[in-house]
Amino acid sequence: MLEKIDRVTPVDVLMQSAPVIPVLVVEDAAHAVPLAQALVAGGMPVLEITLRSSAALEAIRRIAQEVPAAIVGAGTVLNPAQFAAAQLAGARFIIAPGTTEALYASAKDTGLPFIPAVATPSEIMRGLEHGFARFKFFPAESMGGIAALKSFGGPFPDARFCPTGGVTEANLASYAALPNVFAVGGSWLAPKDKVAGGDWAAITALAQRAVKAAQDAKRK
Repeated sequence: MLEKIDRVTPVDVLMQSAPVIPVLVVEDAAHAVPLAQALVAGGMPVLEITLRSSAALEAIRRIAQEVPAAIVGAGTVLNPAQFAAAQLAGARFIIAPGTTEALYASAKDTGLPFIPAVATPSEIMRGLEHGFARFKFFPAESMGGIAALKSFGGPFPDARFCPTGGVTEANLASYAALPNVFAVGGSWLAPKDKVAGGDWAAITALAQRAVKAAQDAKRK
């Protein structure tokens, strides 16, 4: 039997000011704080630091300690050990690229907001059975994109999604306009050349444009 899903979840509270979530691969921890500050200045307080680099945990630690306006979390979390390490570093939420029973257990044990990734109806149903109703839809474009999300709306009225993977500045508004999308995630917000060159103003401008596009789409 499916557990009853509360209409407002801890993820909703955390993400209420985050129509767009930057998906960040930080290769040099020295870039973490100015990058976070640039994105927060552009209207993006919720930041996903993916555990795809050796600097990721240190980046989370620095942002958590030095950028109080940021809500920093860990992405690409694959197992309970990474879940625990991210939490210890100061992550305030966890995002996975898929989902396992062990990760669901870690989320329940810690109480840390957790956004599991789903790509199919069966995975959504498994998440609902565990009491989760907020999911990352990944990889969004290759798994059916906007059409798939529209199809999920009928059988899963309580589920909300953050599509990630193939979401860009060009298509984010189309995703954000969907009623079952609570945010969109993308990696285009921190171009490697801008980060390497310390062009934080350009990153702030990218963030501002993306937030405006998402907010405008939601109002229509």
